[in-house]
Amino acid sequence: MPLLRNITTPESSHKFAIWVFKWGLNAKDRLPDDEQLSVEVWGKKVSNPICLAAGFDKHGEAIDGLFDVGFGYVEVGSITPEPQPGNSKPRMFRLPKDKAVINRYGFNSDGHKQVELRLRDRVRRYLFHSAKLHPNITAALLASSPDEVSLSDALGINRSLREDKLLGINLGKNKWRSAEDVQDFVKGIKTFGGYADVLVVNISSPNTPGLRGLQRKEIFEKLLKEVTKARNSLHEPRPALLVKIAPDLSDNELEDIADTALNSGVDGIIVSNTTISRPDTLQSVASLISETGGLSGPPVKPLALKALRKIYQHTNGKLLLVGCGGISNAKDAIEYAKAGATLVQLYTSFGYDGVGKPRELKDDILRELKDKKWSDIIGEQ
Repeated sequence: MPLLRNITTPESSHKFAIWVFKWGLNAKDRLPDDEQLSVEVWGKKVSNPICLAAGFDKHGEAIDGLFDVGFGYVEVGSITPEPQPGNSKPRMFRLPKDKAVINRYGFNSDGHKQVELRLRDRVRRYLFHSAKLHPNITAALLASSPDEVSLSDALGINRSLREDKLLGINLGKNKWRSAEDVQDFVKGIKTFGGYADVLVVNISSPNTPGLRGLQRKEIFEKLLKEVTKARNSLHEPRPALLVKIAPDLSDNELEDIADTALNSGVDGIIVSNTTISRPDTLQSVASLISETGGLSGPPVKPLALKALRKIYQHTNGKLLLVGCGGISNAKDAIEYAKAGATLVQLYTSFGYDGVGKPRELKDDILRELKDKKWSDIIGEQ
C-alpha cells in the first residue's frame, strides 16, 4: 500500500494490505463498468478486462475486498498441496526508481486444506445471504443437496459469486517434489475445481527449484495431458484451464509451448510470470538489483509483450491469452490487447499505486478507445 511504503518492509506492507482487504476496510469502486470494456471469455461475460494476478492474495483471504475495488477477475494463490513457509526473509524488495519489485517468496502457502476451508466458508456465507433474499429457491436447493459448492452452482452464478466477474485459483507444487512430478497440480485441480471459474497451472515461478523445467517440450506435453484429464473429470460447469509461463523463453520454446497448448485442450496461457533477467534499463542501486528472485513491474514488460506477441502470431489467435507484466497505465493495457491479450493482469502497479488503480485504468482505457470496444482491439497489432 502506498502510504506504508516508506515506514514498513515490503512484506509487512503486503500483509497489512491483505488484512485491510480481508475485512473490507478498503475503498470500493461503486461505479458500474462501461459496456465497452466487457469481453466474453470461455462462454462467460466479464465486465472489464482488468485482472489481479496471483501472488497478491496467496491464501484466498481477501477475495471479496479485491473484487470490490473493481477487478473483472481476481486470481488467488499460488496454493501448494501441503503447507510450506517459503524462503527465508527478507524475500521481497522494492526497486522504487524502477517502480519494480524483486521477490523470492518461494510459494509460501497455507496448503490445500486450509484454503479450501476458507473458500467453502465464503460459499456458505453467500448461500446464507441468498437464503434471506430468495428463501423459497434456496430451501428447495437445500433439500436436494447438502453440498455448498453444488448449491452455488445450482443458483446459476459464477464461482466468483459475482455477476460478470471470474475467480481464478493458481496452483503450485511443493518444493520437495521431484522436478518432473505433476501430481501436485492434479491434486489442486481436484481440490479447487468446484470453487474456481479458472484454474491456473503455475510452472514459471523462478523461486521453486526445477519448476521452470516443466516448460520443456516433452515434460510440458506430459503435464498438459495429466492436468487436462483431471480438469475434464470435474463436474459441470468445468473451470477454464490455463498455464502460466515465464518471459525468459526462446522463440523456439515459445512455439513449442504454443503448439502443445493448442493440441492439449487447455483454454489459454498467461504471459507471463516474473523474469530472472536484469535489464540494462534498471536504475535502482546495485545492491537491490543483485538480489535473487523474480523481477516484476515495468522492466519486465518488453520481455512479456514480445513473448505474448510471438504466441499470438504463431497460433493465429486461436488460443486465449492473458497479458501480465509491467502494466502500469491504459496505454500499456491497450498495447497488450493489440498484441493479442484478451485480459490483462496487474500486481506490482497495484501495490505501488493503490486501490484506485483498477478504476483509473478503466476510465483511461475508455478515453483511449473512444468509440471502439475493448474486444475490437484484441490482436489488432
